Amino acid sequence: MAVRKVLRMGHPTLRRVARPVSNKEATSEPIARLVEDMVETLHDYGGIGLAAPQVNESIRLAIIEIPSMGSRYGDLEPMPLTVFINPVVTVLDASTSGYWEGCLSLPGLRGWVERPQHIRVDYKDLNFGSHSREFGGFQATVFQHEFDHLDGTLFVDRMTDTSRLVFEEEYVKYGLSDTLDE
Repeated sequence: MAVRKVLRMGHPTLRRVARPVSNKEATSEPIARLVEDMVETLHDYGGIGLAAPQVNESIRLAIIEIPSMGSRYGDLEPMPLTVFINPVVTVLDASTSGYWEGCLSLPGLRGWVERPQHIRVDYKDLNFGSHSREFGGFQATVFQHEFDHLDGTLFVDRMTDTSRLVFEEEYVKYGLSDTLDE
């Protein structure tokens, strides 16, 4: 296992549409090693999600792990480490809510992004088994954020008001979470 460098905004891989992972490839040793490296990288960087393009692998694979506490995002509904291969998001309710999003590929920045809050995710696991799960609230935001990376999209592309793009230091210093969250 190895900690990989997370690409930052400006690297061309982050703007490419990632290719699907085949059944044979999903169960291969190189994918297993990639997932191990991604888990190490996620933990080292202190994130809750990581998409393969962020570590310069342009394939449709992402991992998400939401700890029960101790995250920089506060107390969240926990989710064990899960690997998502070729995920497809379906919006089940177009009602949106906003959150201050951060990204390992945009270190030190947060932006206010509104997204649908009830989605279904259809995906494959490492054995290429099919799964379908529904998510709401902040978890729905996390999934949409991570899977956007598979389409070459960053959270700043989803912002409708760029005056709500801030450095994390100011976000904390000026208590923006209390004054601008809706």
